[in-house]
Amino acid sequence: MGYVFDFHDSRAYADWASHQGNHWSTQMQSRLMLQMLNPARGESVLDIGCGTGTAMLPLLEMGLNLTGLDPSPYMLSLCAERLGQRVDLYRGVAEDLPFDDNSFNHAIFFVSLEFVDDPVKAVEEACRVAKDRIFIGFLNRFALKAAQRWHKEAWGAEVFEHARLFSVWELKRIVRSVAGSVPVAWRTVCQLPQAPVRMFHGIEHSELVQRCPFGTFAGLKATLVPRFRTRPLAIRYMPEKARPAVAGLTAGTARSGHGLQSERRPAMIDSAG
Repeated sequence: MGYVFDFHDSRAYADWASHQGNHWSTQMQSRLMLQMLNPARGESVLDIGCGTGTAMLPLLEMGLNLTGLDPSPYMLSLCAERLGQRVDLYRGVAEDLPFDDNSFNHAIFFVSLEFVDDPVKAVEEACRVAKDRIFIGFLNRFALKAAQRWHKEAWGAEVFEHARLFSVWELKRIVRSVAGSVPVAWRTVCQLPQAPVRMFHGIEHSELVQRCPFGTFAGLKATLVPRFRTRPLAIRYMPEKARPAVAGLTAGTARSGHGLQSERRPAMIDSAG
């Protein structure tokens, strides 16, 4: 199950996310998720480890059907206060999702895979319940400014001592070990210090800069494809008018075994006609 946020952790994250000075980084992260996931209005999305609903809010504004799951009752309570009845919320763990196969168009992790016990199993479950794409937003192990220190300073909490940080290449291996050789794309943001400077905005939005693997926040998208290829089977069909001839053949054969060759040939000719 991994680390479950307690009341103190949940409140600290909610305070951090709502602070005016942190809007720039959260907007960059949400923008990256929307660009990469590219959902269509009316599609369904499962947010695994939804927390207080930071990732669901911009998706909700796009007219998507949202479901959130989190193991922390405190996080779910804060999420319900924030988003009300506009989303469906479940308490559960990423490694054992309480949903049927292909229940959603997309499944996302937004700074949540870091806290599960078995990330491979969690990704496998996400691929099982999603039929189109999965998106993983995570803190980059190879960030220029260590992601763990960056969030720990921002939150003022010790929660990230329980986090496991990933690199882009490690998550690509995990996804392909589960889903096969599927198309995978990644980008990073928050390359520069947190400052609402217009020049920084232009740099961060550059696709060339986002291809740098050293941003604090990274997003990885996998487009799911069926793992098993099907092929049509040949259907053997006998025309209706051929059936009496076969029946006659069977009766004639029963009366005389020597007449087998002479009686079979007319039946085949009749069937072809």
